[in-house]
This record gives sequence, structure tokens and C-alpha cells, in this order.
Amino acid sequence: MTSRLPVALAGLMLALPIGLAAVGQPASRQTPIRGDVTAPPPAPLLVAREAETPIRLESARIEAELSGGLAHTAIELVFRNPNGRVLEGELQFPLGEGQQIDGFALDIDGRLRPAVPVPKDKGREVFEAIERRGADPALLEQTAGNQFKLRIYPIPAQGTRRVRLELREALRRHDGQWRFELPLAFAADAQAFDLQLRSAAKPQVDGAGADARVSSRGGGYTLALARAPAGGRLAVSVPAATAPRAYVQDHAGERYFLAEVPLRGASAPRTLPASVAVVWDSSASGRKRDHASELALLDRYFRRAGRIEASLIRLRDRAEPARAFQIENGDWSALRRELESTVYDGATAADSWQARPQVGEYLLFGDGLFNYGAGGVPALAPGQRLYALNSAGADADAARLGALAQAHGGRLLNWQRAGELDRVAAGLLEEGPRLLAADALGADQVEVQSAFPDDGLLRIAGRLRDARAELHLRVADGRGERTETVKIGADAPASAFPARLWARYAIARLEADPDANRAAIARLGQGFGVVTGETSLIVLDDIADYVRYDIAPPDRQDEFRRLKAAQASERDSVRKASLDRVADLYARRIDWWQRDWPKNPPKGLVARVNAAGEGGYELDDEPGDGTVHYAPPMPIEAAPADAAAPADAAASQADSLRRRSEQRAVREEAVSAPAAPVAMAPPPAAAAPAAQATALETIEVTGSRIAAPAEAKAGAAGPAERAASIALQPWQPDSPYARRLRAAPAAQVYRLYLDERDSHAASTAFYLDVADVLESKGQRDLALRVLSNLAELDLENRHILRVLGYRLLQIGEPKLAVPVFERVLRLAEEEPQSFRDLGLAYAAAGQPQRAVDNLYEVALRDWDARFPGIEEIALAELNAIAAAHPGQADLGRVDPRLRRNLPLGLRAVLSWDSDDSDMDLWVTDPNGEKCFYGHKQTFQGGRITDDFTGGYGPEEFSLRKPKPGKYKVEANFYGSRQQLVTGATTLQLWLSTGFGGAGQVDRKVTLRLKDARDTVLVGEFEVK
Repeated sequence: MTSRLPVALAGLMLALPIGLAAVGQPASRQTPIRGDVTAPPPAPLLVAREAETPIRLESARIEAELSGGLAHTAIELVFRNPNGRVLEGELQFPLGEGQQIDGFALDIDGRLRPAVPVPKDKGREVFEAIERRGADPALLEQTAGNQFKLRIYPIPAQGTRRVRLELREALRRHDGQWRFELPLAFAADAQAFDLQLRSAAKPQVDGAGADARVSSRGGGYTLALARAPAGGRLAVSVPAATAPRAYVQDHAGERYFLAEVPLRGASAPRTLPASVAVVWDSSASGRKRDHASELALLDRYFRRAGRIEASLIRLRDRAEPARAFQIENGDWSALRRELESTVYDGATAADSWQARPQVGEYLLFGDGLFNYGAGGVPALAPGQRLYALNSAGADADAARLGALAQAHGGRLLNWQRAGELDRVAAGLLEEGPRLLAADALGADQVEVQSAFPDDGLLRIAGRLRDARAELHLRVADGRGERTETVKIGADAPASAFPARLWARYAIARLEADPDANRAAIARLGQGFGVVTGETSLIVLDDIADYVRYDIAPPDRQDEFRRLKAAQASERDSVRKASLDRVADLYARRIDWWQRDWPKNPPKGLVARVNAAGEGGYELDDEPGDGTVHYAPPMPIEAAPADAAAPADAAASQADSLRRRSEQRAVREEAVSAPAAPVAMAPPPAAAAPAAQATALETIEVTGSRIAAPAEAKAGAAGPAERAASIALQPWQPDSPYARRLRAAPAAQVYRLYLDERDSHAASTAFYLDVADVLESKGQRDLALRVLSNLAELDLENRHILRVLGYRLLQIGEPKLAVPVFERVLRLAEEEPQSFRDLGLAYAAAGQPQRAVDNLYEVALRDWDARFPGIEEIALAELNAIAAAHPGQADLGRVDPRLRRNLPLGLRAVLSWDSDDSDMDLWVTDPNGEKCFYGHKQTFQGGRITDDFTGGYGPEEFSLRKPKPGKYKVEANFYGSRQQLVTGATTLQLWLSTGFGGAGQVDRKVTLRLKDARDTVLVGEFEVK
């Protein structure tokens, strides 16, 4: 088994320039649903989880340079690991409006190696693959909103790692000054500290930077600090220009410009519409917002409006129906009471409400983290404005909110302090200067940071086509419209900002609909090195890894191209060999399926298990009474959860063989065995009739029939088939809160859940359990709301999202499950389970062609050795889906060797949510013969697929023609080497009778195992 070492350096909320002003401020007055999701901690933290001694920040060196209204900051940090074990580090930090990551570097062999851009999903795949080999990768990615995460491995035992972060920032104007803020509380405990700031104009130090020394040198100024200021913050002001300025930069054979245009004008009260809709984000993350200041802003709005029709739309996993309010003389008390009574719970679906033609404008209060559902914000009619109002600070997706507002004639207004309310109210209630259009002569691809001149300044970027260019700006203010002209020459001062700022402005415009513009955002991010939701930055140790994963290195280009050419010549043969391997795997399944297995073992044979875990039979030389002696291996104690992991796939396989060889000590059970002939059966038709299924029993708490589109009605049994049924063993959690909720009347369960929530807010198991109780008591809508909280807990955690998707499928909501699994696929395309899960969700949602296409990807791609034999399971499902939807699924692209449906009498499939974990499926037949990883084939033809020892599964038990009797299905927790996302491993069991035939019946159940050696009875098949 392989393993990823535990995350040991987590939650360092770096106080980087300007945007991190929230760090160090008092926490929100609202109680957060989860500390690391809803509100940043009040001070920077450096936490070393599972480490005996915390990781220390040994030194911090900061270099900043101000150029006009632009700033570049480089932060070099050295971390010391005082522990006796190697650790992985995770550095988390938010950026503010106007900031962007310019790059980072990691020390490799004593030298800093710069990062290169890579698609986000590929970056994560490469990082985790190389990390398993113990090499030196580092990955910087955007998580949610303007939050970023830097992962570093390894931080050596008793050693150090050095990392350098670079940021570029467009400064804000205040009272005719450029203002540069540098929070430094994160470096307060550094053993060594040094800061150097350079500027053409003399910097004026405000407040707690009294220890700063300013010197003049070479026509410029240098500010120096030898220790972090006592107040934890440095604030510097320099004079701002009053005339337009332009900068140029050459990038990839093109010349880009950036123009800074001061824009002043008169403001006048804005004419408010006759009807307004307040769109109020009422999801769980809404608890972090400053509701008091939001209500104060609405009070100013309605007092200005006087008489106006208002409606309220609450957004959660499903929007509430709009409620109408008539405002007279500015009295909006009824609407206010309604807002104050809001319960913040569930995820946020952007597409769950409808725009109404009578509404003049929409006021969207929220963080822009639309994490649920398949669509974007509904289209608004021409002339309908949308204002986005964000009090969530850096936790919000400000780029998306701003793009949405500008696309609909409004604007984004951000604030974090009540003292900013006057500025925000002016932006909402007044018509100030704004840009209506920007045309260019001698330039093209013009992008604007914002149509509204924040602090009296417009920033416009584009591509120069001639030596000189002119921008013609049509602007409006309270007095009317006018045109201003800005001249740009190719001889303008050079700067490192224009190209990336142009790309950033273009990406911000596309963020209005990130799903539709995903490819364009990715191209811009990779082409300009901009970290986005689609692009990350990565550092690798070895040139061979750059070649292996097709990532252009920052240097050694000639060597890279030579090695790439050699690799390309081998690629086709490798791909063909992989497909041939899968075809051989499926051919063996066909051979097994075609064999007519005896249902009564003949006399004189004894079951044995070899060192590879393969079952078989041999002559019993000992005299006896003619019975068969079945000798299944006894399970041994599981490996401890924190056992050291094998270094590579070969070691993982050796570990698997070792545990099987250790289990050769067997016990014997006598089984009656009249003889039965063995014969080969001819291949059947593509969709053979399946066993008749009887009515299914109710599943308590966690069990549920899957949605109707994924089930077929029970048909008549064929001449050689027997009726079969499924009975699931009820399973329910035994926690105190679960017992409390189960004992309560249905009408009180949700209120009790809210009472318990803050005590269990970070637990995925809590939301699963509560949703189960609500559903069992007939509160389905509330159950779905509570379940959707899993999408809020960790926006980038594919394990949690998989659990959410499985549960949605189980309770019959495949249309909600599909976008969840689509998101998982974007996060983890390197894992075959991502394609399989999505394919099965598409099938349940009535989209068989998409189901087939995704399942075939499992067969086509070459996967890591951690996923043995998953191709066989996916192909069985692919062919069953195609057979169930004749004429609706085209198999033309599927290799002919893989196109064959193999119906089964009984089938059980086990999968789970935790990586680097080993769960086992056990099925015991009426003979008492157990089919499991140590005995993979039974005498009557029961068969189990390869053992997954590295996470997720699936493991599949198959039996074509079951003999009469009961078949016991169990799940066993063998061991885990990672921290479990639910506090336990969440298992999903899928039991089928008549699989692949017209009478297929499915049952799915979700349960959890917490400790190694846990075994649970899932249910039984009964064949009559």
C-alpha cells in the first residue's frame, strides 16, 4: 500500500500586501459554521498537525518595489522542521482585490527553482504522484474565491525548506497618494527578519512603522526594517500622478500596454427603479458575512427609494420562492424582520431562482461561492441591473461577483469594516463617473479593470499593433457624457505588469460564467502564468519528471526537448499495450462467464489458497467420508493506520502478497458435496433475461432504493433462472446526537439539528446522519438542504464531494449528483473512479451515451498501479447500460473485444471514500464458502475482482447462476494510512440481482467503518 504523509503544515494565513487586511482583524460577530471555511482566524497561524513540535518560521526576507501605482513584493521564507520525521507542508493565504500571484520558487539542491504554469487538475495529479515516490514537488493553486494554497514536500526531519512567493499589485489611491499596506504579523516570531522597499518617490511611513529607516540612493529611496513592527503592519504612502500614465511590456512576441487614467467627475443621486429584488445568500457560508452592515446599507437604500416594491429571494441548495413586500415611506421593517430571521444552512445553487421581468434591479448579497447545481446565474433582461454586495472579504469570489455585476450594468461593492459604509452607499445610490466604452486606434484586445474608477482611477490594458496608439474613452458622470483621449507610445516606460494585468482583466471578464469559459480561462492562465481556478504553478525536482508529465521546465530546454522526442516514439506502443492488457482482462472474464460452474462440489476435493491469494481445488489424499473440506484463510490483524507506507507500487504489491501469505493458516469446514458435471455453455444473447426480483424491504436510516432510471422492473425468470431477492441489514450511527434526533418528532428534528450543528460543524458524518434522519421522518427537502452542506465544507476536497454524490444517487437525486461528480472529475482526472462515478451518475440521470463515454475512458487510459482491475468492472457496467438502452448508446468507439454484455444472477460492489485505505468485500455462499481477496473464486463460480489496497475500490463479487440459498454480504475495514475525511471510512455497497438483464434490481446502502478490523453485515441475497 502506498501512502501520502499527513499534512503537517496547515493554515498559515500569510499576511501579504493589502488583501490580507482581514487577517489580524476581529472575527465576525456571527458564529462560524466552521472556522477554516467561514472566517479566517484572528491572527496568522502556523500549525504542524501530528508533529510533536510545531514547524517554525526561521527567517523572513521581504523585498518590495513601488513603480507609480504598481507594486511588486517578493517574500522569502525559511521553515525549520524540528521533528524526527519528514513532513508535508501546506501554506494557505488569501489575496486581496488587485493582487495576483506573480510566481514562486522552491529550493532544490540549495538553489531556488522557479515554478511553471500547469493545468490545475494536472498539477495536483503530478504533485501527489511524485510525492508518493518521496521526491521534491511543490504546487501553488487557487482554491476558492481569492484563497490560495501552496503545498511543499518534503520538509526534511531536523532540516529546513526555503520558499519564495512573488506578488504584483495595483495600488489604491487615497487623498492623492498611492497607499501600500504590508501586514507583517506572520513574521513576528521569525528568528531573522529583513525588509527592503524601493521607490522613486520618498515614501511616507504611517503608524507602527516608526522603526523604519528611509535613505536616498541613486535617485531613489529605500525603506529598511530589521524587525517586524510592533503593530504587525507597515503602511506607506507615495505621491500619485495626476496625469494619465502608460507602461509597456513585451511578452511572447507581442507588446502589451497598461494605461492609468485619473478620472474625476460630478456625482448625482441615482434614479432608483420601481421594483427591486434582494437576492440573499442564505447558505451556511453566509454566516461569515457582516449582516449588521448589510442591513444598514439596505436601510439607506429604502429610505432613499421611499416607495418601492421589493421581493426577497433566499439562495441555498434550492432557492425559496420570492416573497413580496411593499415599501412605503422608506418603512421596510417587515422585510428586515424576515432577513433577521434567516437560517443560514446548506450550499448555494446559482441557478435555483428565476429572473422576473417586472424587477428593475437585483441586489445580490453573498460571497459568490456558487458550489451546487449545474448552471450559472439566470439571464437578466436588457436594462435590468445587478449590484453585487460583498461583506465577506477575501473569503469571497470577488472576481466572479464583479464580472456578474459588470455584465448586467451594475458593479461590485466590497467592504470589510462598518467604517466603509459611506463609500459603499455612495457607490450604490449615486451615479458617479464611469466608463461607457473604450475604443482604440493602433491597439486591440482592450480590457478594462473596472468600468467604475475606484479611487478616481481607470486601469486599461491591451495589445499594441502600431508604434503609437490612442484610446478614446466615452465616460459619463452626474452631468452627462464626454470623450477623453489617452495617447500611448511604444517608447513608454517598460514594466513587468502590462501583460499579466491584461490577462487578469480578461480572465475577470470571463469569470461571469466560469463553466462556459473554462478553456479560455485555462489558456490565459497557462500562457501568462496567472494562477486561476484552472491554472496552478508547480516546481519539480528532476528533469525526467518534467518530461514524464509533459511540463515545460524553467530551464534546460534543450535536454527537455531531446528527452521528449524519445518519449513520443514510445507513446503509441505503450497505449496499444495498455488496451491489449485490458482486452486480455475482459477475455478472462468472458471465459469465466461462459463456464458452467457446478453447484454441488464433487467428492474428494479440498479447497486451497496459494501465496498469491488465488483459490483452487486439489485431490484430498486423506481417507474420509466423501465430504469436501473448505479451508478459507483466517483474516489477520490489520496494519495500524499510521504504518509506514511502501515507497512505490511494487512495494504495495509486495505488501499485498505478504498479507495473503501470512493468512495461509486455515481452518477447515465440512461441506456436503454431491457431484456435479462441468460443461462449457455457449455465449448468450446480448441482454439475457435475469432472475426475477421480489419486492424489496425498507432500508432504515442509511439505506434507500436508487432512482427509478437506474432500475429495471423485475421481469419473469428465464427457464434456467431462479427468483432472487435482496434484504439489507439496517445500519444506523450510535452517536448521542443521532439518538437524540431519532427520538424526536419529525417537526422538531431540524431545530435540534441547528442546536447541535456548532458542536459538529466540521464533521461530514454529522450532516450525513442528520440527512438520513430527516429523510426517514419524511422531511426530504430539509434532508437535501442538510446534505448539501458537504459542498460547503471543503470546496476542493474530492473525497467529501464523492460522499455527497454517492448519497445523492442513493436517495434518488441523480440530477443533483451529476454536477457533483463533474466537479470531482475536474479535481481528480488522474483517478479512474472519477470517470466511473460520473458515468454511473449519467446512467441514473437517463443519459446512457454520456455514461458509456465516461466508463470507456476507464478502459482506455493507463492508470496508476493503485487501481488494479477497475477497467474490468467499468466495462461490465458499460455493456450492461448499453444493453438496457438499445439504440440510445453508440458503442462504435469501443474496441470490439470489449463489447459484450455478461448478465449476472448476483452482483455486489464495494467502494469507499478514503484514499490509501484498504476495505474488503466478503460474500459467503450457501455452502459456507467465503469469496474474498484471499479466496477469489468459489467452487460454484463466485468470483471477486482484484483487491484494492490503495483506496476507493471498487471491489466486485459476481456470480452468473447462483444456487438456492442465502448469500451473506459483509464489508471489512482492513486498514488505512491516511486521515479519514468523515472520521470514519464511508462505504457504499451496491447489490444487484439480474445485473445486465431486463429484470435488474439494485439496492444501495451507505455505512461507515471507523476502526481497523471492523466488519459489518451489509445484507443478504436469497435465491429460491
